[in-house]
Amino acid sequence: MTLSSIGWNDFFEQAFSPFRENRLLPARVALQHRNYYVMYSEHGELRGETTGKMQYMASGPQDLPAVGDWVVIDPRPDEGTATIIDILPRRTKFSRQAAGRKAEEQIVAANVDWVFIVSGLDHDFNLRRLERYLVLASESGASPVVLLNKADICKDPNGARQEVAAINSHAPIHVLSALRNEGIGVIQDYLRNGATGALLGSSGVGKTTIINKLLGTDERATAPVREADDRGRHTTSARELIPLPTGGMLIDTPGMRELQLWGSPDAVSEIFDDIEAIAENCRFRDCSHEVEPGCAVQEALEQGTIDGGRFESYRKLLRELKYQQRKHDPMEQRKEKERWKKIMSDYKRNKKKKGKP
Repeated sequence: MTLSSIGWNDFFEQAFSPFRENRLLPARVALQHRNYYVMYSEHGELRGETTGKMQYMASGPQDLPAVGDWVVIDPRPDEGTATIIDILPRRTKFSRQAAGRKAEEQIVAANVDWVFIVSGLDHDFNLRRLERYLVLASESGASPVVLLNKADICKDPNGARQEVAAINSHAPIHVLSALRNEGIGVIQDYLRNGATGALLGSSGVGKTTIINKLLGTDERATAPVREADDRGRHTTSARELIPLPTGGMLIDTPGMRELQLWGSPDAVSEIFDDIEAIAENCRFRDCSHEVEPGCAVQEALEQGTIDGGRFESYRKLLRELKYQQRKHDPMEQRKEKERWKKIMSDYKRNKKKKGKP
């Protein structure tokens, strides 16, 4: 195992240069347990813990190592252990809102080149869920790729592909059947020369089967989906960085049915650029596309130019990210109150004018 084969490049080399004089080494986080990490390094696989200072200085989970991170270690190769001193800057990160009421970032995968969004072509096929994944992938800085798995049980895979293409003008779309080992080679083409990918999707979409085919083994357990609704059972319990025979790396993640957003509302604008383009023609620059007069989006909905389900998804995702933003920024809270005051004032004034003879 060489550093370049697991994703090391000039970006990380430059970031690591201040640590070299202290005889420290770089390593990449492969697995995160409750109290320790498993890492890949030039000494092979090492087990390590962070320093007490890192734990104390961390403002949240985002300041501690995540799977895919490059870290600075003080190695003890004879013992197969190391102490994690620091985290190198992240080139990309796929994050979501951590579970619980507190607004806190959870990094699902770091330093990923490709985000593979996997969807099953069964009864669990869901365009609205795909839109949510695409928004988060857009925010990550990595390049998204949509994988439509289970083509072997789908009556019209090409029709499903066209549906996805209608909501997605940014990411390549590939149809495959992992069970029959059909289309797997396209994933290998993305993951050469030390490139890193992350498999994301809800339970039961076939992520574990995809990994088994890429590894050429059946060592990872799979579980059948429920016949009643095609919902899957969790077979992956933790995120893990896996070296592939082709030379790339793949981060496996547990199925995520509830995926809370994290990031900027700009990511929604990027994925829903068709709606944003129409919104440019609204009378008011800060139009909420709800009650304002001269709303081009509402007019497009009435004419059928915009799909109602897609618009509701757009509004929901935008509300989530704006709400999260306001929780962090009191000034944004005040701006939102003032915005709604103005909207309702304009609405009442317009309604009064229409009521006059």
